[in-house]
Amino acid sequence: MRFSVVGNLLGTLLIFIGLAQIFPLIWAFFYNEPDLKVFIISILITLSAGFALRKITRFDNDISLRESFAFVSLSWILASGFGALPFYLSGALPSYIDAYFEAMSGFTTTGATVIEDIEALPHGILFWRSLTHWLGGMGIIALFVAIMPKLGARGMNLLKAEVPGPIADKVVPRVAETAKLLWGIYVAISALETVLLMLSGFSLFDALTHTFATMATGGFSTKNLSVGGFNNPLAELIIIVFMFIAGGNFSLYYCVAKKNYNALLKDEEFRFYTSVVVFCIIVATLYLNIFEYRNMLLSLRKAAFQVISIITTTGFTTENFDSWPPMVKGILFFLMFIGGCGGSTAGAIKQIRIMVLLKHGYREIYKMVHPTAVIPLRVGKNVVSEDVVTSIMGFLFLYLLIFAVAAVTLTSLGIDLISSLSAVAATLGNVGPGLGLVGPLNTYAPIPPFGKIVLTLMMLIGRLEIYTVLVLLLPEYRRYTYQRNISLFK
Repeated sequence: MRFSVVGNLLGTLLIFIGLAQIFPLIWAFFYNEPDLKVFIISILITLSAGFALRKITRFDNDISLRESFAFVSLSWILASGFGALPFYLSGALPSYIDAYFEAMSGFTTTGATVIEDIEALPHGILFWRSLTHWLGGMGIIALFVAIMPKLGARGMNLLKAEVPGPIADKVVPRVAETAKLLWGIYVAISALETVLLMLSGFSLFDALTHTFATMATGGFSTKNLSVGGFNNPLAELIIIVFMFIAGGNFSLYYCVAKKNYNALLKDEEFRFYTSVVVFCIIVATLYLNIFEYRNMLLSLRKAAFQVISIITTTGFTTENFDSWPPMVKGILFFLMFIGGCGGSTAGAIKQIRIMVLLKHGYREIYKMVHPTAVIPLRVGKNVVSEDVVTSIMGFLFLYLLIFAVAAVTLTSLGIDLISSLSAVAATLGNVGPGLGLVGPLNTYAPIPPFGKIVLTLMMLIGRLEIYTVLVLLLPEYRRYTYQRNISLFK
């Protein structure tokens, strides 16, 4: 791996991050709040670091897959490091560990927060929190590829490293055009939600910040009580619809935009996703009606919002679901692992992987009765290869193993079991709120510093879907990198 090439790309990325901070600077200037100076300093530091890094390195569009993995992982680490500066310099979070946790939570669209009084923050800081969501949702690397056409076909390596998955097709033949189209759809849907939220009574500021969090399936709000703090049923309905949309495959929305209106109905994963959502809403509604609200319409409103918020890993809340009946809490905890569709902004395991695993399980049971049967595993009309099935099984094993190790680590710090399990599930799945100590009315502030470091790592691993981060730890990868860099000096 050539550190010079990776460093040059990272420098360019930091320049993007620095320029992005101009938007919260505008809000700080508009409201004449003390975070104005903070953003000026943060922008200067970030841009200086970016230009300095580009100055001492060199660009080469012939970037290898190994270098792509390194760049993508380091991008999120570095973006969060510099993205934490406004939180730290403003005093909103006096601990840099907390500031880094908040920034990583933003860029990875997790939505877990350590800020206990959100409404006391200035507008610039609040806008930056939500903007990190929006940038990280569709992917800062996808944006990077879209505006860096000189990467050419090598940009596909970056996209594969950032958004690994069992099925990854380009929307159009050219990689940069694919990234531009996906971002175009993302921006268009975001604009529509912003307008609708303003029509529902939200201010432009609240509409933008909640749109950023909704479309990125992030969950940062401008209220301590999240969306529930507005007590606006119409806004809740709008957010429900757009959370569901954000949990779907954006490639399908491209097909719909090209007038292929049956694309959603024909897609097996989207039908499965819809079925899971509807089933969980029905069950949760019935339980809430019987044991909690004794009002079917109110139960449906609360259940629909929370089920869709959790399964899409958005993490918005309208109610303290930690006080709901155990059955409903169990459903929400289970949904933290499921996530949205492949090609969405949602986190967790993803619907496509769950589908493949269910089909594989059924096939194995069927072959016990018919041992000579040859049964291809299909998703829609596509045959899923055995390599893909093996990869998905490996992913699930690593996901559960990392979940278990991290949860045990938190319990060793004195955190109760329910809080530990839900905290890891919520951060590894990029969900946000959990249960117990990290419930919807609480924050992650009580977690010890080392626990926050562990959970920050969970956010990164979950956002990059494990392999991209863990591949850097392989001895073969490190040995190749060492030998490659030694050869550069010969």
